[in-house]
Amino acid sequence: MAQTLRLLPPPLQLRDVPEPRWDHVFRLSDDTGLLEHARDAIARREHGYCVDDVSRGLLTIAREPRPGPQLTRLAERYLAFLTHAQGADGGFRNRMTWDRRWLDEPGLGDWWGRAMWGLGTAAARGPNAWIRREARTAFRQGLHRRSTWPRAMAFAGLGAAEMLQAGPYDPVVAELLGDAATVIGLPGSAPGWVWPEPDLTYANPALAEVIITAGDLLGDESLLADGLRMLAWLCRIQERDGHLSVVPVGGWTTDSSLADRFDQQPIEAAATADACATAAAVTGDERWDAPLFQAITWFLGDNDTGTVMYDPETGGCYDGLTANGPNLNQGAESTLALVSTLQHARTLASRSATRPSGGPA
Repeated sequence: MAQTLRLLPPPLQLRDVPEPRWDHVFRLSDDTGLLEHARDAIARREHGYCVDDVSRGLLTIAREPRPGPQLTRLAERYLAFLTHAQGADGGFRNRMTWDRRWLDEPGLGDWWGRAMWGLGTAAARGPNAWIRREARTAFRQGLHRRSTWPRAMAFAGLGAAEMLQAGPYDPVVAELLGDAATVIGLPGSAPGWVWPEPDLTYANPALAEVIITAGDLLGDESLLADGLRMLAWLCRIQERDGHLSVVPVGGWTTDSSLADRFDQQPIEAAATADACATAAAVTGDERWDAPLFQAITWFLGDNDTGTVMYDPETGGCYDGLTANGPNLNQGAESTLALVSTLQHARTLASRSATRPSGGPA
């Protein structure tokens, strides 16, 4: 792995990181699903629901090691929403109004991939047997579909990886993971632009993560090395003055100076945390803890404007980092990005506490 990845830096330490909180997720949830947007911390019912965010919610709950009854009921509600959104052909609708009307037909956009990721994670790690069973049924209903969109395939491939890790091995599930890696493609040879696409747009770390996971689970060492190279390069260009500075909503291109840094979205920091945690788990290399920690502390103010990106009173996360500070709205996507990243912080703290004191420096 590239030598530019460093060990954990001080000023901020893991002891400074708060525990994951679900207050605002509950505030945005109702008996139908998870409301997409908020003004400050108040849910905007007129904007309704989307499969994208409900899938993120199910995935994040499934990652909780000991969810209580309230979170389990929320997982049941989110799973019911996704199964209702799924068409007979395995595609998914995405948007539902407050009065429970679907605004679209089942399709294979990013929301299909995110639904498959959420369902695969719930099937592998859901809080009870019937949730795992029902999530597996819905995942298999969408298993034979394929999207032409690399990010949709990356998300679905990560759901397939969850299923494979939980076992038993299923060649049909493995085929989806392999197809996701194929759609994304291999990194280029030019050291200045390792990415397989001419642009860095959104959810970039998920592309590297699925290549890493496919290489690991499918036994392809070359593919694994490609994914690690992609992620190391992405972490390198997203580092600025020792902190994480994620690809902004406008993206970066091969001929970009990378000078445009705003607006930044919390979901990008969360995706970086996901990918670095996967790389650390697959390789056992502690150097991945440094960019993972940068993703965590991005939310705590170690970012381009020194802005804390969450509201400690509500538990919600601000929707974006601008040059003038945060967008104070606290929507579902951003809040779940915070919660999922703090889950990684909790795991990292536990792993760090069990390391021998005489470990590598």
